[in-house]
Amino acid sequence: MDEAARFAAMMEEGAVLRRRLAGEAADAVLGVVAACEAAIRGGGRLFFCGNGGSAADAQHLATELLIRLRSSVERASWPAIALTLDPTALTAGGNDYGFEQVFARPLSGLGRRGDVLFGITTSGKSPNVLRAFETAREMGIVTVGMLGVDGGPARALCDHVLLVPSPVTARVQEAHIALGHAVMELLEDRLIRA
Repeated sequence: MDEAARFAAMMEEGAVLRRRLAGEAADAVLGVVAACEAAIRGGGRLFFCGNGGSAADAQHLATELLIRLRSSVERASWPAIALTLDPTALTAGGNDYGFEQVFARPLSGLGRRGDVLFGITTSGKSPNVLRAFETAREMGIVTVGMLGVDGGPARALCDHVLLVPSPVTARVQEAHIALGHAVMELLEDRLIRA
């Protein structure tokens, strides 16, 4: 396959996946939106975590709420925290408690019952995301898994699952950001209506 055909195949694969999600994921997305709305209206916060590209997605989605999602909408800043942002906390946590605790440890100090934790993992197997889900569950924090493939062990730790059924990491990440943007836009619409 030449590069132009390969490029076209990548775009088509992503489009097919997103069309599939459009038909199958609406209930899951609306469940996540409702959980986030309840958290923010109740004075709670949204937390985000992930590794590598998923860490970038965690930061991206938190920023959409903290700063701005759509330039046409002027609204208050909403409490969203990416647990991936503080290199001092990440390195101290990794050094003192192990890398599997780098999200769970700060979540245990910042989170409270009724908050929401988004864990983003394309494999569903990231040990530090799994531990964050476990900590969230112990604390009464709602867990949202943005997962790939079949969800892996993370699926069982999530109250809400946004699953991208693909083994291709790049396609999963592309769909995760699309799902995340959909959640944030629907959430923004609900919060500014009231």
